[in-house]
Amino acid sequence: MEMSMILKPEAVRVLSAASSKKRLLHELGDLAEAAYGIKQLGAVEALQERESLGPTGVGHGVALPHARIDGIDEVVGVFVLLDKPVDFDSVDRQPVDLVFALFAPRDAGVEHLKALALVSRTLRDPSVCAKLRSNSDPATLYTIVTEAQAVQAA
Repeated sequence: MEMSMILKPEAVRVLSAASSKKRLLHELGDLAEAAYGIKQLGAVEALQERESLGPTGVGHGVALPHARIDGIDEVVGVFVLLDKPVDFDSVDRQPVDLVFALFAPRDAGVEHLKALALVSRTLRDPSVCAKLRSNSDPATLYTIVTEAQAVQAA
């Protein structure tokens, strides 16, 4: 699986207005609807439901919210860089500024897990995170995220 299979360039955004975790989840839902046609309300509710099981802030300023939803037939993602980090109940109690949300079909099995592992591996790399944080152009962010995997594989 390649990052470019789950992330479209138009699913990458820089946000300056996400003032809370709840607001951020709504922004992720808006972006999922704009990029993939996923119903915003369904996306937000699914993300909130997953967060109620345990926060998806994985530490070092990174969050990987994910949810299974009806009405899609493949795993897709959205990525946002936040101008101002927000509290995300992360394991290290640090606010997040790099957020990669995944949406998978309700019956997705191993593909959902493969996508989550790929995103996690990519955003665990301190050099990738540093590059992302030093750029504010969505096209550049997309390139960094999708090319990081190729560099790691080399």
